[in-house]
Amino acid sequence: MLAYCLEFAEGITFGRGISEPDDPPIAVRDLTGTIQTWIEIGSPDAARLHKVSKATPRVAVYTHKDPRILLGQLEGERIHRADALEIYSFDREFIDAVVELVERRTRMAVSVSDRQLYVVVGDRTASGEVHRHSLA
Repeated sequence: MLAYCLEFAEGITFGRGISEPDDPPIAVRDLTGTIQTWIEIGSPDAARLHKVSKATPRVAVYTHKDPRILLGQLEGERIHRADALEIYSFDREFIDAVVELVERRTRMAVSVSDRQLYVVVGDRTASGEVHRHSLA
């Protein structure tokens, strides 16, 4: 949900889920249906990133885990346009605070200012920074 909010643009859609492993979790498509941005969530492997980087103009990865682990797994691996790969992470404390705010059916407000993310549920707020990482 946070990646969707941060990447929001005309043509953004969620993927079809784990039943379609070749689909992106989130994609931004142009008016012809062609994927312009492929958005991965979690810790995708290098082979997947290599494949989607060849097929899509822009690839972004959002991870809630320690980004050093993901970067270590990808470092030195063959990934098409690895220097253009966008990797983002959230502070662990922020994710924990958001988890405490969210229930099964929750109305929330999400705002971003200079990669600072704010999530408001009722009268409670969680905030944290979105960090950008690179393989280069």
